[in-house]
Amino acid sequence: MRRLVIFFSLTFVISWTLFIVAAIASRSADARNGVFSPLGYFIYLLGVFTPALMAILFCWHENKRTGVIALLGKIIKAPSNLLWYVFAIGYFLSIKLIAAIIYRVGVGQWPSFSHDAIVTIVAAIIFSTPFQAGEEIGWRGFALPRLANQFRLPIASIVLGIIWAVWHLPFFFLAVGDKSGQSFPLYFFNVIPISVAMAWLYWRTEASLLLTMLMHAAINNTTDIVPSASPGATNIFSFHASLIGWVSTTLLWTVAIYFLIRMRGAKIPT
Repeated sequence: MRRLVIFFSLTFVISWTLFIVAAIASRSADARNGVFSPLGYFIYLLGVFTPALMAILFCWHENKRTGVIALLGKIIKAPSNLLWYVFAIGYFLSIKLIAAIIYRVGVGQWPSFSHDAIVTIVAAIIFSTPFQAGEEIGWRGFALPRLANQFRLPIASIVLGIIWAVWHLPFFFLAVGDKSGQSFPLYFFNVIPISVAMAWLYWRTEASLLLTMLMHAAINNTTDIVPSASPGATNIFSFHASLIGWVSTTLLWTVAIYFLIRMRGAKIPT
């Protein structure tokens, strides 16, 4: 457990420092328009990849080359059952669309929908999947199995979800990115059940990081199909957020309860 505490502590300190430096490096007209400068974006990516880099470092310290190969080998572990890929891509999209239907029934009108073309979303998922290795190698590849050895998988998935959500906190203070000024409590209560679902997928696919990377990319690129962001929001710690956002959160937790029940007694390899 001590090693996990050190892993999370170092990851937070290094990542958060790099995020802050990236924001400082992006103090320009581009930053005010919600994007990083080229230098700022490079530094930001270093922060995003810090969980993976820390995981590799810790695995090297534990088992040298063998440990690193075992960790990185999970990236190319591709299950043959296509249904897992369908789940990874369609999980969050389904939550969003069902939430939209519930909103329509309850409110009497449809929520806002994205106008992005399907081909654009699919291309974004494919392109961004490799970049999710920066987080997934650290969170699911390294931390989750070790947390599961301490708390069992259901509790480990919740604990990791809490840590994972808090790791994103600086994004809500940065002038760049889509999380700026939004409700962190809404995000926090979304990420925990997502962590549970990803742990379930990781377990069922026998530790395939490829699938969790794909799912991570799909979530990032389908979240705005039914936007939950509140325009002009500035109170980061307010629970006052969009209704569609809280409906989506309720659905995520409903499904997560099923996954938690199914994961009782589950084992995953380190």
